[in-house]
Amino acid sequence: MTERSAFFSLSRRRLLVGTSALVAAAFVATVGMTPALGAESPREGGDITFLIDSLGDTWIPNNSAISSFQGHIWGHVTDKLIYVDAEGKVSPWLAEKWEQNDKATEFTLHLKSGVTFSDGTPLDAVAVVANLDIWYAGRKKEGINPIGLFPKTYDHSEAVDAATVKVVFKKPTLGFIPTLGYHGSILISPKTIAQPATDQADLSKTSGSGPYVVDSWKEGDFVKLVKRKDYNWGPAAVGHTGPAYIDSITYKLVSEQSLRISAVQSDQAEIAYNASPQELQSLKADGFTVSTPRYLGFVNGWAVNTKLAPYDDVKVRQALQAAINRQEIIDTVYTPDWKLATSFIQSNVPGATDQSALLAYNPDQAGKLLDEAGWVKGADGIRAKDGKPLVLTLYSNPYLATSKSIDELIAQQLGKIGWKVDIRAYDVVTFGQKVAFGGPAVPAYEVTRSFIDAGTVASILTNANNGENWFALDERDTKLNDLRDKIAGAATVEIRKPLLDELQKYILEQGYFIPRTQMVQRIYVQSPKLKGETYNGVAYASYYTASLSE
Repeated sequence: MTERSAFFSLSRRRLLVGTSALVAAAFVATVGMTPALGAESPREGGDITFLIDSLGDTWIPNNSAISSFQGHIWGHVTDKLIYVDAEGKVSPWLAEKWEQNDKATEFTLHLKSGVTFSDGTPLDAVAVVANLDIWYAGRKKEGINPIGLFPKTYDHSEAVDAATVKVVFKKPTLGFIPTLGYHGSILISPKTIAQPATDQADLSKTSGSGPYVVDSWKEGDFVKLVKRKDYNWGPAAVGHTGPAYIDSITYKLVSEQSLRISAVQSDQAEIAYNASPQELQSLKADGFTVSTPRYLGFVNGWAVNTKLAPYDDVKVRQALQAAINRQEIIDTVYTPDWKLATSFIQSNVPGATDQSALLAYNPDQAGKLLDEAGWVKGADGIRAKDGKPLVLTLYSNPYLATSKSIDELIAQQLGKIGWKVDIRAYDVVTFGQKVAFGGPAVPAYEVTRSFIDAGTVASILTNANNGENWFALDERDTKLNDLRDKIAGAATVEIRKPLLDELQKYILEQGYFIPRTQMVQRIYVQSPKLKGETYNGVAYASYYTASLSE
């Protein structure tokens, strides 16, 4: 990697200067607002700075596009075939229209004409086939990973002509079209795809078709993007198709949360990422835009390891489900911007159903279930069975700033029922090494995971088609496997809908998944001068539609 130009360095002293210079007029952004809905025409020009707490450890597109941090940059440098909004609605983007056969095993994509990558290569059918192939297979020997949620039933695709792609699957794959809007499904130039992984890791050598291009970058410091003046193929759903209004976006790494907020307060940056939830109300009152978009995906909760005693006992899992006071989590750790979990998937996901009754706080029922399972309270308040205490070890998720606070509150709630809760916190690297689904020492794995189409869920939960086997069930639960297979084989949304409802009910009844709250992973604090940003189905902010006021 080579740094192509020098860039600024924000110091603590500079960030803290002028924090009292707050803007008096309040402006609270509406999630999904487009410039077309604004009171005045967007203003051309201007530069914005986005302060972020990480820039990841690789820029290989396949490996980094799904990152909660690098995904912001990819969303401006690249495009997608399909646009998916915050409510899961699918609409055309670079695929202007599409058809599928009755079995949902063959799809035909019709591409927008005149689209090019920033290296001048046409974004045609040949380019799309190259992208589909690498999303599916990656090049593992080089360290280029497949895209995790790209359908594993993919067989092949072919360029029928320059503007038409035929895509064939081995089995019904109803979720294929929505998954083209997933944040991992970014389109990059075939020239970039052909590069070895070492070159792909250099962001300056990656060519996308997006409204911005990389101007300069420095590992672990910043990425500066400048707008592409000939861009003219934005998604119609956001109300704008031509070049971006803002001239440049700079993503600057500032690891300390207070410094990111102070910079926006003192008008030295326009956006601070990942603020503390407790700060949001006062920031709103001071006139700053605060956005807490929910993404499409799983709620925040635990995948339970059913191979690890005592969580191999359904009554213990059901007791755990009933022992958590979810409203207290929102009231104590969060704000009214957060919502109660109503299933183990977010309520804005098409196909999600309300299973709130299975998530009601019922400590008496939890105690009764543990009694029936043979766990007896001792003089110290801790339950025991066969001389062993009832223990739950929680591994706080380092990707979610509030995770440890929630774990500490839940430890108090479970302590009243008779659990002894241990909490362990690691940095991102150590967490990745020590904590895994179904790991021999991990009874509950905290999930914060997005997806676009609910049909992908069943195979993730089990080990079918190299699935992730979240609950360490392997093939032991025949009912879950049957639901998985029926959902995967559904050729229409109408057939799949009742199956998804049954799956959600069953997973929660069995205590396989323990929801905590609906997920808000991406928190944005923004200057009121910046207006018109949009949020997609995985809660990334796009400044393609945004503009700066005078």
